[in-house]
Amino acid sequence: MKAKIKYNVIPNLPQQLESLRRLAYNLCFGWKGEIRDLFQRIGPRLWEECGHNPVLMLGLVSQDRLDELSSDQGFQAQLEQVSQDFDRYLSQPRIQAMDYLPDVPFQVAYFSAEFGLTECLPIYSGGMGALAGDHLKSASDLNMPVVGVGLLYQEGYFSQYLSYDGWQMETYLANDFANMPVSLVRNQEGQPLSVSVDFKGQPVQILIWRVNVGRVPLYMLDTNTGVNPPEFRQTTAQLYGGDREMRLRQEIVLGIGGIRALKALGIEPTVIHMNEGHSAFSALERINILRREKGLSFDAAREFVLASTVFTTHTPVQAGNDVFDPELVRAYFEEYAKGMGINFRVLLGYGRLEPRDENEHFSMSTLALRLSSHTNGVSRLHGHVSRNIWQKVWHNHPVEDVPIDHITNGIHVPTWISRDMARLFDRYLGPDWAEDPDNECVWEHVEQIPSTELWRTHERCREYLVSFARRRLAEQLKNRGACATEVQAADEVLTPEALTIGFARRFATYKRATLLFRDADRLERIVNHPEYPVQIIVAGKAHPQDNEGKELIKAIIHLARQERFRRRIVFLEDYNINIAHHMVSGSDLWLNTPRRPLEACGTSGMKALANGSLNLSVLDGWWDEGYHRDFGWALGHGEVYQDHEAQDDIESRDLYHILEKEVVPLFYQQGPDGIPMGWVEKMRSGLRHLAPIFNAHRMVQEYVSRYYLPCSKRFNTLCSDEFAGAKDLAAWRKKLMTSWHEVSIEEVTYSGGLEMPVGQQVDVMARVRLGTLSPEDVTVDAYYGPLDQHGDFAERETVPLEVVDSVDGIYTFRGQIPCQKTGRFGYTVRVTPSHKRLENRFIMGLVTWA
Repeated sequence: MKAKIKYNVIPNLPQQLESLRRLAYNLCFGWKGEIRDLFQRIGPRLWEECGHNPVLMLGLVSQDRLDELSSDQGFQAQLEQVSQDFDRYLSQPRIQAMDYLPDVPFQVAYFSAEFGLTECLPIYSGGMGALAGDHLKSASDLNMPVVGVGLLYQEGYFSQYLSYDGWQMETYLANDFANMPVSLVRNQEGQPLSVSVDFKGQPVQILIWRVNVGRVPLYMLDTNTGVNPPEFRQTTAQLYGGDREMRLRQEIVLGIGGIRALKALGIEPTVIHMNEGHSAFSALERINILRREKGLSFDAAREFVLASTVFTTHTPVQAGNDVFDPELVRAYFEEYAKGMGINFRVLLGYGRLEPRDENEHFSMSTLALRLSSHTNGVSRLHGHVSRNIWQKVWHNHPVEDVPIDHITNGIHVPTWISRDMARLFDRYLGPDWAEDPDNECVWEHVEQIPSTELWRTHERCREYLVSFARRRLAEQLKNRGACATEVQAADEVLTPEALTIGFARRFATYKRATLLFRDADRLERIVNHPEYPVQIIVAGKAHPQDNEGKELIKAIIHLARQERFRRRIVFLEDYNINIAHHMVSGSDLWLNTPRRPLEACGTSGMKALANGSLNLSVLDGWWDEGYHRDFGWALGHGEVYQDHEAQDDIESRDLYHILEKEVVPLFYQQGPDGIPMGWVEKMRSGLRHLAPIFNAHRMVQEYVSRYYLPCSKRFNTLCSDEFAGAKDLAAWRKKLMTSWHEVSIEEVTYSGGLEMPVGQQVDVMARVRLGTLSPEDVTVDAYYGPLDQHGDFAERETVPLEVVDSVDGIYTFRGQIPCQKTGRFGYTVRVTPSHKRLENRFIMGLVTWA
């Protein structure tokens, strides 16, 4: 039976407490400890029971307690102070939005399939969602003109519980949006604002919800409305759930629905940032709107969209990208392609490595690559891996010229550090450190923190973690139907004084969660050492369809149940942001054992670092950039193995050796005051040198300077004078595409000898035939660098050559190559489209080599 009339009942707050409602509906409570402290004061136990959800808490707290607080002068004073600080944060930013790009529009729309913002908004699965959440939080702190666009999942990602045998089971809990920090967007008449998309010709209505992330609005799309057929209502039910058709529908809602939602809200972004390829249909919809409303040709609209789109790839293996059967895509996009003015096969070509291969599936990442002017991986090594994966898109270019760069991820430090560590930083780094966490000068003050205070702060966090792990373990055992004796035994696991290793991540097989447990007998000797014990806390989920990942969890559970490990190894079920907070703040050593180079970044290690934990990791992802022996330990030397069994055997032995000979002795090498000075100095060095680099403020500002501002300038240039720039660029591209076959390098001459002294210049001359093109249409480079043993370029640099003469349609270009260091070098010459006309001259895939 369904209700005829629906309405919401909201808390009846006394006037003196009304500001609590504003605080509850802004996710600042997720990273501003003083706001969390305020809600916790209302009812510490209720705060925990509500999952740190202030909206739900205000609905459950008794009216008597609210009336009591309204006359509590101490609480009133705290509320006033917190409210004033909150208002000051919103209204008095350190940077004005118009300062980023004065006098012209500047607005970024950040699209992501998941956002990990706070534990009480469970619409995330793992690292990519946490990264998206941190991106918005840092954008808020920096007062960046950003809006987020995502999907509001009715059931979110699954909740994990384990059977008695240790097998992962999944359950989906319905999110109650009425008791969560989200608000339905309404139009001027007070009705829910909605937009629509088509599924196979049938209209589907999409509701728009708003989440306030500090100064940044996040708009979430929801198909669960009664006007939609039941099968379409479920489109936004589960994150990464359902079959391939359900995934395609989700990505239509996110990409096409997201652009339409922004339009309905009156927001015109100058930059679209696609966090992974899930939102790649946004580029098609922007082209569609430009054709329909501005009368642009497909080519002109494409140039405009391409110039103002940024794509971040997170996937280190091609198999991890979303692909769809062409016939499934046809069912949803054949009519849509006609509206764009192109043949459906042309649309399919944008999503294929080989556009004419009729059997190739349609890839969202390939579509995103072809319709973005800037593409980046999320670490230096991941950028290199991505260039190799996607070289076929630009098959005429060598790997090093594939237009995929990198911006290494970072974390929103205020979100991820413990309350105790935050207070310590307030005292020694200054009360405003959180507003400038990427400033190296701020982190220099870490040197002023007494070793005793730094260590005792971390020890308290370890104590909190042990206490938390015991409670969680007891709850897990109760839920599994364990007897009272087993539940009571949970209080005996772990010890607050022992070296604690944390391992928490998605249980994909390449992350090798069981590497540490490969030799159980040797591990027993390490963890049960009579004087120097070690304990291990593990958490993480396997994808519901990943049985291999589930087997890894089961193996750890069976090992942990053995009497010799029962007090030393704990697995915490249902890994989420709350568990992550406790683990990264309380672990002494953060372990990461991926199979290089399959870890795109691995931001959990950054979160542990910011809390003073040390990292022991394979040189993969961010640790390939961040590692130094002063900050932690490296497993291996960056090797890539073909024999995985041999690799696991070698690296597990190395892991045990590092633990036995380096990590454990350093941790327990304590002075008379109980402080392990060598360990603390590593903690201090990591904070001092790595915290200002591996944080989201640095990351967002890098996106601003390298991508957002250039794209926004390009947007404003191309749309001026009724899109004259876009039309001209489309015509120029067409000219190059049809005439490039006429370009050839007729001759390259070398004026130096076989040996050149350091400090001299190599004179380069090239005679180039351009046909109907002119020198203004092209860039001619000398392409040079050291050579390997095969005569290939080991590294490469370029210098532009300038036109100096023209005879009978052949142009002479000259330049000089500097001789800066010794070795075996070589050079060649290439011609590409003009870098002055394109934001990224490699994006067209045109190049001619000598």
